[in-house]
Amino acid sequence: MEEVNELFVPENKLNLALADASALPTISITKLDLEWVQVLSEGWASPLKGFMRERELLQVLHFGSLLDGGAINMSIPIVLPVSTETKQELEGCAAVALEYQGSCVAILRNPEFYAHRKEERCARQFGTTCPQHPYIKMIMEGGDWLVGGDLEVLERIKWNDGLDQYRLTPKELKQKFKDMQADAIFAFQLRNPVHNGHALLMQDTKRRLLERGYKNPVLLLHPLGGWTKDDDVPLSWRMTQHAAILEEGVLDPSSTIVAIFPSPMMYAGPTEVQWHCRARMIAGANFYIVGRDPAGMPHPVTKQDLYEPTHGGKVLTMAPGLTSVEIIPFRVAAYNKTKKIMDFYDPECHADFEFISGTKMRSLALSGENPPDGFMALKAWKVLVEYYSSLQKNN
Repeated sequence: MEEVNELFVPENKLNLALADASALPTISITKLDLEWVQVLSEGWASPLKGFMRERELLQVLHFGSLLDGGAINMSIPIVLPVSTETKQELEGCAAVALEYQGSCVAILRNPEFYAHRKEERCARQFGTTCPQHPYIKMIMEGGDWLVGGDLEVLERIKWNDGLDQYRLTPKELKQKFKDMQADAIFAFQLRNPVHNGHALLMQDTKRRLLERGYKNPVLLLHPLGGWTKDDDVPLSWRMTQHAAILEEGVLDPSSTIVAIFPSPMMYAGPTEVQWHCRARMIAGANFYIVGRDPAGMPHPVTKQDLYEPTHGGKVLTMAPGLTSVEIIPFRVAAYNKTKKIMDFYDPECHADFEFISGTKMRSLALSGENPPDGFMALKAWKVLVEYYSSLQKNN
């Protein structure tokens, strides 16, 4: 099993660390940076000991791996940008405190400052440098320097948004799987509401695992909970919608864990999907369902798919270092008008199928109409209608 490397200060050393932190020079971090502090501290990016130093960033950008004693899959940079002023002020310090909104969250030991080569990073991470790409825009507006170093996080990051109980760490998830006596854990990464096509993929995976002789496969329904672009459905609404799916029994509540994955979303396609998969592997998942166009989005200018929709799945089946997880390939589900259910698409009966896009789903919800029977559980659909009507009221 993968080792989980948490970066919290041990309880018995906390007072010492707090005293230490109060005397250190500080770097003020953004909400996005704090999300990455959470990811690092809980061990999702094990074996990283903190924000990447230059050597680690180069390994990730050029090899998609960390090379400590064998290739460890790590496809995305986890870095802390700072301004030139900050760098000039703090270079040479043995340690700095990181603070968010005035309170100290962590200590960064032996900081290493190096140039933030933004265009080069974006070209490699995203395969584009389009300045309208929402994450690239944030990178370009961020500091011109990066600071890496060993992170000591003072306490668990809490957002106090009523959802913290869903933010289970990899260690907590592993314990839950153990308590449930799961013999297979299959994970599904989402940043959108769940419709019955997604549910079909999850139900079908469970059926296949049972056929293979597993006795108690458990589903980790693991929506992404960090930063997402403005037009994505916000986390609180998605969580309400996921709860409705379980209430309606579309997914079996007794063999499903719904938890939040704290990572921000980068929309970096096949590069990012490896991160999504490996983080779940750290948390104990041994099967990973890959969707169509994972971590993809339309190109901000041409509006065409930024990434080829099947590449994410293809890359995952070949990616180095994803050793203890099996990839469950995506099967296209669409609405079968004859059977009135979401069904795996069969090109032989093309006329029976209707593809209901996210855009179409949004326009139905906005006009308060119901989707075709069998597309989404009704309670779950009502949550979306409520969300979209709340947007109209606010505009």
